[in-house]
Amino acid sequence: MTTPVRAREMGRPLSRVEGRAKVTGTAPYAYEFPVLDPLYVYPVQATIARGRITGIDASAANALDGVVTVLTHENAPRLASDEDSELLVLQSEEVSYRGEIVGAVLAETSEIARHGAELVRVEYAEQPHDVELRIDRDDLYTPKVLNAGYAPDTDQGDVEEALRSAAVTLDETYTTPFEHNNPMEPHASIAQWTDDGLTMYDSTQGPSRVRTALAEVFGVDVAQVRVISPYVGGGFGSKGSPHPHNVLVGLAAKVARGRPVKFAATRQQMFSFLGYRTPTIQRIRLGADTDGHLTAIVHDVVELTAKVKEFAEQTATPTRMMYASPNRSTSHRLAALDLPVPAWMRAPGVTPGMYAFEVAMDELALRCGVDPVELRIRNEPEVDPQTGRPWSSRNLLACLREGARRFEWEERDPTPAVRWHGDWLVGTGVASSRYPVHLLPGSAASIGLGADGRYDVSIAAADIGTGAWTVLAQIAADALEVPLEGVNLRIGDSELPPGSVAGGSSGTSSWGSTIVAAAEAFRTKYGDRPESGADVTVDMPQNPNLAKYAMDTFGAQFAQVRVHPGTGEVRVDRMLGVFAAGRILNPRMARSQLIGGMTMGISMALYEDSILDPRFGHIVNHDFATYHIAANADIGDVDAIWVEEDDPYVNPMGAKGIGEVGISGTAAAVANAIYHATGIRRRDLPLTPDKLLTDTYVPRV
Repeated sequence: MTTPVRAREMGRPLSRVEGRAKVTGTAPYAYEFPVLDPLYVYPVQATIARGRITGIDASAANALDGVVTVLTHENAPRLASDEDSELLVLQSEEVSYRGEIVGAVLAETSEIARHGAELVRVEYAEQPHDVELRIDRDDLYTPKVLNAGYAPDTDQGDVEEALRSAAVTLDETYTTPFEHNNPMEPHASIAQWTDDGLTMYDSTQGPSRVRTALAEVFGVDVAQVRVISPYVGGGFGSKGSPHPHNVLVGLAAKVARGRPVKFAATRQQMFSFLGYRTPTIQRIRLGADTDGHLTAIVHDVVELTAKVKEFAEQTATPTRMMYASPNRSTSHRLAALDLPVPAWMRAPGVTPGMYAFEVAMDELALRCGVDPVELRIRNEPEVDPQTGRPWSSRNLLACLREGARRFEWEERDPTPAVRWHGDWLVGTGVASSRYPVHLLPGSAASIGLGADGRYDVSIAAADIGTGAWTVLAQIAADALEVPLEGVNLRIGDSELPPGSVAGGSSGTSSWGSTIVAAAEAFRTKYGDRPESGADVTVDMPQNPNLAKYAMDTFGAQFAQVRVHPGTGEVRVDRMLGVFAAGRILNPRMARSQLIGGMTMGISMALYEDSILDPRFGHIVNHDFATYHIAANADIGDVDAIWVEEDDPYVNPMGAKGIGEVGISGTAAAVANAIYHATGIRRRDLPLTPDKLLTDTYVPRV
C-alpha cells in the first residue's frame, strides 16, 4: 500500500469543475449525445405476471408510417450468452414478471415508436403467479451468498440461553416496503453497431462493467465494445449494473443497419425492469442486563428475490458489528417470486437493516430506563465483534457526543407525548449510522504528460453527480505535486483504463488509490523533469490493511419532528448528522452528499412506498404523482458535520466513503422522534399519517 498523500488540493471546498457545463446545458448526458440520423426504440411490456406468449399481432404497428420494424422473440437477433438471465431480452416466449420486455418498436421518432408499441397485440397463456412476501411461507430458503459476498447467516455464542437469562428482553418485527430508485435522469442509452463493434452512450455508474456484460451477451470481444458515460444524472445504485434496456437498445441497433438507436426510460418504466429495494420483514430479539449492556442480539430477515435471477440483500450485516454482545445471531431467508429482479438502492441492505436495528435499540433503551445515546455508548465494542479485528478507526462515540451537545440532548425529557408547539406534538430521536469501507478491484489508471505541460490522468470512472470530476483531480494534483490546473482528468469512457463501479461508497477510495499509485510510478520512472509524451499505466494496488483491520464509516443522526395528532401529519423540523469519515477531501461536496443521503432517509421514513397489486403483480403507483418522495417543502433544517478522524490504513488519501452513510440510520432517527412526540410506536415504514392517528386524540386546550 502506498504512503499517505500530503494534502494541498485535497481538503479544499472547491466547486465542481464541470458545474458550469452542467448548468449551461453543454455537458451531454447519455440521451443527448449528438448522433447522425438516429432511430428510436420503445418496448412492449408484458401485461401478465407469469405465463407464455402464444401470439403477437404487429400488423397495425408495422403499417404505421415511420415504423422500421417490430422486434419480438420470433425475429430478434440471438444472444450469445444466457449466464445472466435478467439480460435475456426477446429470446423466449416465457413471461417471468409483469412489465417484462416482450417486444419493441423501432421507428424514426420516439413518438412513432411509442405509438407503435401501443398498437402491438400480444396474446398469452397465463399461469398462476406468486408475488406476495410473507414470513409464514413454507418455501423460504437460504441463499448461498449475499450481495457483496457476505455470508447469509452468522452465529456466535448461545443466543437462546442468553435471551432466557436476560433481565430485559425485546422481541419485535419491523417491516420496510418496496422502494424504487428514481434518479433525476432516467436510464437512457444510444447504441450503434459498426464494423468496429458496438458503441453505447449510457447513463451508468460503471462503463467498464456495462462493457464487459454486453461483450459477453452479444458474443464479441471486449475490445469491440465501447461505453461512454461522462455525465450521469444520479443513480443511487440502479445504474450500477446493466439492465434489460441495455440489451434491448443493442438488439435494436443490430437490425438498424448501422444507424444509431436511442432509448430513454419513462418514469413509469423505472418501476418495471430497472431494479428496486426489496421489501423486508425483520424480527429482532435483544437481551440486556438492567444497565442496558447487551447480552444477546438476534436479527432474522425475510426478503424477496426474483425467480428469474437471485439477488440477496445483506440486510442484517450491520447488526453483526455495531454493538458489543457475547451472543449474536443473524440470518437471511428469501422468497423467490414472479417479480422483476431487485437491485442496489442507496446503501443496499444497510439502510433497511439499520432502520430496524436502531429502532430496536431505542425500544430497548426505554425498557432499560437508559438514555438512548447512553445505551449506545455503553455497548461500544473494543474490536469488531464479528471478526475480532481492531478498528482502523471508529469514532461513533465522538459523533454521538458531539451530536448530543449540538442538539442539546441533555435537556431532553424522555417522557413521550408531553411536548407541544401550538397544535403539534414535538419529539426528538437519535440513531447511529454506519457503512462499510469498500475497495473494489479491477481499476487501472494511466498518467501521461501532454504537450501543454499538463498531466493527462485517465480512468474509466463514472461521476454520477457525486463530484468525482473534481475530487479525483484534487487527488491527482496532490499525488503529482502540481496545482489543480496542471491536471487534465479523463473519465467516463470504457476506452480508458478500467474503473470499478461507482457503488458501495467505493469510487473515491478505489479510483483515488489507483491514481495515487500511477502518480508514484510515473515519478519513480521519470523523476522530477519528465518530457512530453512520458506515460505509465498502473493497476490498483492491494491494501494489506484490509485483512488486518475492520474498516467502517460511522455517524450519529439526531431528528426533531412535529406531529399533528388530529391529522397524523409529520414535519421534520430539524435534522443533524455527525459523521466520522476519515479525511474529508472536499468539504463542499461531502456535505452535499451527506445531506442528500439524509434527505433520502427522511423520504424513506415518511413517504416512499411502492404499492404492489398482488392480483396483477405490478406496482400501481408507478409515477411521481402517486409515488411520493420528499420535496423541498418537506425538508426543514438539515445539517451535516463531521469530527476529525485520522485513518492511515484505509487508503493513501485517508478518506472513507460518504455517499451512503448519510441515509443509514436516518429513518430510524425520524421514527424514534415520532415515538417520542406521540407515544405511538409503529414499526412498518413509511410512517404515513394514517398510522399515527388514534381514537383517543383530544385536542390541546
